[in-house]
Amino acid sequence: MKLTLRQQLTQFGQVLQSNLFPLLEEELGELWEPAKRLVATLEMIPLARFIPASRGWIGRPSKDRLAIASAFVAKMVYGFSQTRQVLEALRQDAQLRRICGWESARQVPHESTFSRAFEEFARMELPQFAPETLVRETQKDRLIGHIARDSTAIEAREQFPESAPKPAAAQPSARVPRKRGPKPGRRGAHKRWKGGKPLPVNTRLQRQRSMSLPEMLADLPRGCDLGGKKNSHGNTQYWRGYKLHWDVADGQIPISAVLTSASVHDSQVAIPLATMSTQRVIYCYELMDAAYDAAHILDDSRSKGHIPIVDPAAHGENPRQLDWAQTQRYQERTMIERVNARLKDEFGARNVRVRGAAKVMAHLMFGVLALTVDQLLRLRPGGKPW
Repeated sequence: MKLTLRQQLTQFGQVLQSNLFPLLEEELGELWEPAKRLVATLEMIPLARFIPASRGWIGRPSKDRLAIASAFVAKMVYGFSQTRQVLEALRQDAQLRRICGWESARQVPHESTFSRAFEEFARMELPQFAPETLVRETQKDRLIGHIARDSTAIEAREQFPESAPKPAAAQPSARVPRKRGPKPGRRGAHKRWKGGKPLPVNTRLQRQRSMSLPEMLADLPRGCDLGGKKNSHGNTQYWRGYKLHWDVADGQIPISAVLTSASVHDSQVAIPLATMSTQRVIYCYELMDAAYDAAHILDDSRSKGHIPIVDPAAHGENPRQLDWAQTQRYQERTMIERVNARLKDEFGARNVRVRGAAKVMAHLMFGVLALTVDQLLRLRPGGKPW
């Protein structure tokens, strides 16, 4: 008889509590809660599958990359904001050092080695592959009720090219007289009227309907620039950096994530995210806010066998309305706001010290990896990791 996800997690927790933790405490002393969380995280994630073998016969032997990757996971679990803090903790805390894989403080590499290893991890996209494998293995037999889709601002400490697009509020506005014809949003505005301009053709959403996933991801801008987004109070906030777009399943479990420039509109990443999530898990509903209210997004969702529930945008005289059942289901979308807050407050998304889209994504995905394990452990009876 195949066990459910909750039963598997319950067995995993029992093995940790009754076997692994007592053995570690006999050798390392009493384990505090962060150490237990780190041990559980490292035991659940398949990091060793993606670490390349040491190049022992070419030049000097490379440091143990698995131990360094474990240290970056520890950085997120312990809530360190800088890699130097991790190094100090590794040299002073024997318990943390042994969990990561070093026997003595002399074996802990220099900060420059950590930097080179992190660059390797970002280049090979190790932090992206590990969460994907974890999600596929833990969610493969589960029918997910709904996926919530949204983006969150990622502030970065780097410059952006002068040619980068600026938010609409930062650009000088020039009043251009409009030609006669129906106003936008009025009946008949979707048609081409005499003297006016036709609707845009060959848009990114149109192209994405006939593109593969790698082509869609390559078409999205990833450079650092300025972005703006309305908060829950209706006020527009601006930042310099990136946007993390992601899908979160019920249970607040991250499924897919894409990093773009801060100026990229949320709707431009909806189809790539839906494609990624469909390849990884089975789910029924897609919950999205008004930024995703576009015909191509809705049609693509239905073509993949999902039911889109999108907050209607205020277009036209008679905007679309959600029925009672859709309204009740849409209220579950607030879970992604809680996941956004946890990623920033507890798992390092508010302390991005690296530069470049690849390194920023690697930093964020180490946090997403730790967050995913934490949320999976909370699905056990009791609602808490321990």
